[in-house]
Parts: sequence; C-alpha cells; structure tokens
Amino acid sequence: MQPSIFNLRVPIAGRDDVFLMNTLTDAQLLVSPDVAALLDRREFDDLSDSEREAFELLSDNGFFVPSADADRKALDTYFHSIRHSTSDLHITLLTTLQCNFACGYCYQGDREDFNQFAEKMTLETCARVAEWIESELDRVKPETLVITFFGGEPLLNLPVMYDMAERTWRATQARGVKQTMSIITNGLLLTPEIVDRLLPYGLRGAKITLDGDKQTHDRMRPLRGGQGTFDRIVQNIRSVIGRTRISIGGNFDESSADSFSGLLDYLKAQDFADQLVKVNFKPVVRSEPAKPRGMLSLTPVDASGKPLGGSCMTGAGAGGGSTCDSCSFLDEKMVLLREDTLRHGFATSDGVHAGPCHVHHNNAHTIGPDGSLYGCPGFTGEKALSTGHIDGTTDSWRQQNKKRFETLDPWTACGDCAFIPVCAGGCLTASYAQLGDMNMPTCHKASFESAVKALAHNVASAN
Repeated sequence: MQPSIFNLRVPIAGRDDVFLMNTLTDAQLLVSPDVAALLDRREFDDLSDSEREAFELLSDNGFFVPSADADRKALDTYFHSIRHSTSDLHITLLTTLQCNFACGYCYQGDREDFNQFAEKMTLETCARVAEWIESELDRVKPETLVITFFGGEPLLNLPVMYDMAERTWRATQARGVKQTMSIITNGLLLTPEIVDRLLPYGLRGAKITLDGDKQTHDRMRPLRGGQGTFDRIVQNIRSVIGRTRISIGGNFDESSADSFSGLLDYLKAQDFADQLVKVNFKPVVRSEPAKPRGMLSLTPVDASGKPLGGSCMTGAGAGGGSTCDSCSFLDEKMVLLREDTLRHGFATSDGVHAGPCHVHHNNAHTIGPDGSLYGCPGFTGEKALSTGHIDGTTDSWRQQNKKRFETLDPWTACGDCAFIPVCAGGCLTASYAQLGDMNMPTCHKASFESAVKALAHNVASAN
C-alpha cells in the first residue's frame, strides 16, 4: 500500500489537527498529527491496534492505494463515469446571440451592428430542438432534464423560452423524468411575470451578473446607449427574489477587482441579502492583454484574432495558460474575493470543487440559435467548431469535432497533480484561445492550493 497521489494535507494553525482531503474520493478528514504521519510510512507490518484502525480508515477513504497504477486506473474509471453518466441530461440553450448590453470586454459590445445580424432562434427551430431533446430523453433515459437558458441575453427571446419550457415539460412528464430550468441573464429584463410563467415548468433560479459596485458596474456593463444598468438590475432582483432562487455572478479585471468589496458591502445592506443563494466572481474573459498588469488574455479567439462564439462568458472557467508568468494576479484576486464574500456571510464556491466541467460529459449539450450543437458555450457561434446539428446532419467536419471533444484528456499532461479530479486540466476554451490546443491544460494550481487551505480551516472551525 502507498499514499494516493490525490492526497492533500493542511495543518490547522493554532490547533493540533491536520486536514486531509483526497480529491478523487472527496474524502475529508480532520485527524491528529500522528494519524496524518501514517501517510509518510512505507512499512505497515508493526502497526499498533490504534494505528491499524487509523490506517484502515485512511485506506477506506482512498488515502492509501495498492499502487500508483491502481490510482491511475481509479482516475480513469472516475472520468469514464463522468463522461458516460446518464443521471442527468444537460441542455444549455442559447435562445439568441443578441444582447442589449455593450460590455467593453464582450465581442457583441464592440460592434454597433452586431444585433442586426446576430442569430435568434425561431419558434420553428425551437420545435425541432424540442423534438431532438425528446429523442435524447428516450436514448439516455435520465433521471433529470436540466435546461439552462443562455445567450447573448436569453430574455430577448421570451417566446422561445416559454415554448421550449412547455414542450420539454410535456415530454418529461410523459416519461416520469424530473425537469429543472435556470437562466443566466444580465437581469435587466427579469420580471415577476417571467418568473411566474416559468415556475410551473421547473424553474429553479436565475444567475444575474453584477460587475462591481454601482459606478464600476455601470462602466463595465452599460446599455448600448451608454446608460447605467445597476439600479434597474437591483430593483429587478428585489422584485423576483421571493419567487425564485437568485445567485449573483460577476466578472472582474485589474481595473475593477477592488470595487467588488464595495459591491459586497452594498449587497449585505439590502433587505434581500439573506435570500441570495450564492455569490461568485470570476475574471473577465478578454481578447488582449490587460494594462497595466499584463494579465493573460482569456477571451477565446481564433487564429485571425476573431473572438470565438460571441456568447457571454460569465459562466466560463478562469483559464490561465502555462506560458504566462503573471496570471497569478488572477489567482490572488479570486482568493481574496472568495474570502471577502465569505466574510460578508454569502455562500460561494469553495474554489476546490470546480469541475470537471460539462465539456467532459457526453450527455451535456450546448445548442446554438440555429440548432447547431457545441461542446461548450464558449465555442457557440463558431460554426467551424460545431459538433453536430439537431437535424442529424452528418458533416464530416462536425463528426471530427465531436470525436475531438469525446477524446479530450488534457489532464494527462498534468503529471501527478493532486487537483486533476476537480480541475481536469482547466478551461478548454481558454486552452484553445491561449495555447492553440483545447487538449492542453491551463493551470491555476496556486488558486486551488489557497482554496484548500480555506476549506480546511472552515471544516476545522465547524468542529
């Protein structure tokens, strides 16, 4: 027996305890130093009774494995189970690539005529997509159909949202499948009427983006006419939060990161503060190096510099290529913002359980406004990277893309990193943009290490 390569160990400051975590089994133990010291042993024939009991506990939780090969095989089994899981059928539906905002870091915001030409799903295409989802329900036989409305701004195409919700609800009810829905929205058009219309069909919540305090948000996310949007969004949050679950997301860069503390102060002072289910911030995804800190570009672009997708990247991973020597700026800010969010009493991501993302799930699909299928929302709209179409078109190039996504394993280049099970090599959209290869890992190990330390002390304080 030997220690697993996926073990993490954090001494708890001021206490005679050690936090142990195995990222593959997700086992988390708070133990005494002498128990933790067993992980340094190589011989186990002369263990005392208490040591033998502790050794068996550690073994049962995956901290000891028969061999390195067994550890790797367990990792392969883990990723295979994720890729082929049939418990959920995940559909991310882009109702439109149009948006009513002009965010400076977004491709749509850089072109005044974008909305004139951006795709918008028709009701006819919606019906065909619903039929395709129905066939997938019969093929996969999931326990739950999970639909996420995305964009662009999905609320700019309410007829499609309503029609899809009703069609898939009938399909799931006929098959005894649970349906849940969520919306990723800028929040400007969100009303109680929209929420009430979707609640009977499994709406479980909406994620709304606020990019810092009022002044910063209005600079980062104005309307196309330049007007601010912060006050209207907050008003809308207040009007719907009693009806459905609301979480707050936000995008920061080197010019806005420090304003998020002010946003947290503001949110904490609101009457709906205790009703927010989650608050989580991520770095801005951009197409050129930031000034003055030289932050690594995170906007997915093709070889000619054209941004991929044109879809809002609020939900995208953090990325950060291995060729960058200054991307620790992003890691440091994410750690500080997460700690600040917790200090304000809001639930947030623990920074450890970040993945693997849906790009590694065979039964998770992103569908563009024209019915094209994609491996993840980050590539939506870049037709050359489509993995299929809901009409069953079998273009050779789509089939090649599908095979590429089905065989992605960037973590094989990560050596013996203990974070492979929760990272899986990072954001593949960022890998494609920064490294030219979606099967290359983008590493934020420093951020994971800080997050584990915070998790360890949170667990210790609860015991």
